[in-house]
Amino acid sequence: MNDLLTGTASRRGMLRAGGIAAAALFVPGCMRQPLQSVSSLGAKPVPQPAPVPQPTPVAAAPAPLPRVPGVAQALVERAVAARDANAGQLRQRDRIAIIDFTPASYRSRLALVDLANGRVDKLLVAHGIGSDPGHTSFLQRFSNDDGSEATCEGAFIASDYYVGQHGRSQRLVGLDPTNSNALARAIVIHAAWYANKDMLTTHGKLGRSQGCFAVGEAELQRVFDHLGEGALVYAAKS
Repeated sequence: MNDLLTGTASRRGMLRAGGIAAAALFVPGCMRQPLQSVSSLGAKPVPQPAPVPQPTPVAAAPAPLPRVPGVAQALVERAVAARDANAGQLRQRDRIAIIDFTPASYRSRLALVDLANGRVDKLLVAHGIGSDPGHTSFLQRFSNDDGSEATCEGAFIASDYYVGQHGRSQRLVGLDPTNSNALARAIVIHAAWYANKDMLTTHGKLGRSQGCFAVGEAELQRVFDHLGEGALVYAAKS
């Protein structure tokens, strides 16, 4: 009887052990089963939107240069080029003054130019005695020399205001080798009786300065208002 019980127990132990072994063989087989990817199951990947092309920046076109009556366009271009070349030293860059000394003094040779809106005002301006010794009304020569009493040419910065020998005046700082002595020579903008319009009626031309840009007494404030402190004045012949 004991042998039967022992044999039965042994057979049960063998069956239990076999079951455990079979289970052990089965579980690892499930764990090793590879996971299927989404694509292998037939699902399509979500398409990515195409990049939107960015517009290429377009540089703004430069504002057209104004036409200044009685002034050659080449001279206007030179004045604006001088403004651009000295932009870092200028406080006012949308307004300039161009003085074309080609015509006689009875012509309006000083142009107050607003580059923002194209407005132009023309005024009379006198030149220096040393630039026209025979008082022909035409500027014959420029000079940067001290004591020459001649008008000098080139680009200037309209600087500060003061009250001096000719009343309210504005200093000019020369920016070129042709007018580098302007400040030391006291070449300034001021008003003078000999630059008034009535000089044309009585003499047919303006009087002469000592090299300064002299304008009519009634016109001085217009010049000051236009230039302010820090605008460019360009004087030359076209």
